[in-house]
This record gives sequence, structure tokens and C-alpha cells, in this order.
Amino acid sequence: MIRFSLLVLSFCVGLTLSPQLVAENPMVSLSIGEHRLHAEIAHTYDTRAKGLMNRATLPENQGMLFIFPKIDFYSMWMFNTPLPLSVAFISEKGIILNIEVMKPFSTVTHSSIKPAKYALEMNHDWFVSRKITAGNKIIGLENVPDAIE
Repeated sequence: MIRFSLLVLSFCVGLTLSPQLVAENPMVSLSIGEHRLHAEIAHTYDTRAKGLMNRATLPENQGMLFIFPKIDFYSMWMFNTPLPLSVAFISEKGIILNIEVMKPFSTVTHSSIKPAKYALEMNHDWFVSRKITAGNKIIGLENVPDAIE
């Protein structure tokens, strides 16, 4: 009976937490110019493969940073992802190479225009509303772990 009560209590406590407090992966603080954001880190094969799949919401200044094991051309898609997102492909030096808008549940791939080390997914209008474009530098990438294949 005590186990059941603890299970119910932990479930109820979990329901009361804000989505910002329940990140599935470790987080990192980043900035682009005067704009600050928090990104979940996807640096393992499994976390990169899952990405933001099946997420119903994404807080305003929160996204997901994909860390790739090597510098190369990468592509992203929206399989099982109900949120409209934009993705910024980023060089090893933290420079945004290109930004692509992605539609929910689409299997259309969006690719880096040059070899990239990172990709940052944010709500679909996050970059545009802040006038962030290719060439902007992302600060804070020195605080992220290396990718695990």
C-alpha cells in the first residue's frame, strides 16, 4: 500500500511541474547576440534520433541542441514531431550556416549548406522574430559535451 501511495504521489507531483522544469536531457545556456536561450543537449545517438519527437509544447526560449560526432553535412526531418520548428545548422566555430523552417510531421529533409558540427531546433518563428540569420555566432557551445556516437 505504501508503494502504491508513493507512486501516486510522485505521479501527481510530476503533473504539477512546468514543462520548463521537466527536460528530458541535460541543458545548456546559450546566447545569440542579446538573446538568451536554454537548450536540451542531444549528444548521443539515441537522443539525436529521438530529438523533439512527440513533444506537444516547447517553452518560448527553449530548444534542443544536436551535437554531432564529426563535422559533416547533416539533415533533419520532423517525423513524429507535432511542433512547427526551425533548425539552425551551426559550424564548429559556432557560426550559423543556415536556418530552415520545418513543418510538423513532415518527412521532408532540411540540410546544412556546409559541413556542420551542431544543429539547434527552436520554435518555428524564434529565429525570425529576433532577426537571427546565417552568420550570427552562438556563444556557450564551449560548455557542451562531446558527441557520443
